[in-house]
Amino acid sequence: MEKTLILIKPDAVQRELVGTVISRFERKGFTIAGLKMIHMDGNLAKEHYSHLVEKSFYPGLEEFMTHQPIVAMVIEGKDAVEVVRKMVGKTNAREADPGTIRGDYSLSVSKNTIHASDSKETAEKEVKRFFKPEEIFSYKKSSYYYSEDEL
Repeated sequence: MEKTLILIKPDAVQRELVGTVISRFERKGFTIAGLKMIHMDGNLAKEHYSHLVEKSFYPGLEEFMTHQPIVAMVIEGKDAVEVVRKMVGKTNAREADPGTIRGDYSLSVSKNTIHASDSKETAEKEVKRFFKPEEIFSYKKSSYYYSEDEL
């Protein structure tokens, strides 16, 4: 099964949306393989957003992501990266479809509730960035969510 990283951003933590966001993934049938609350520091922010460090908006992004705790999760399931991205919605939350997490809970481009890995390759790197191997759990779930030929 595929794994992907989700970060519940400070705006969602402050607005007490953590349980709501987590429940969306659980109701979809994904397995939570890792879950923790952390305080992202500047070094981790620079590593995670290395592709944005040179952008004019980066200092504000780093300040936002480091000023309050975030919740980091590893989600596991069939086609997890693609399905999670669809559930999350467009980065610009004002353009995100209703029914997506951003479409339902955010109006901002940067304070947009949630981060999700954008590819399988990125997911692999991001999971390792935020979780040690011993912090990721594997357990058998009922086959209720998948037919036998999908397992």
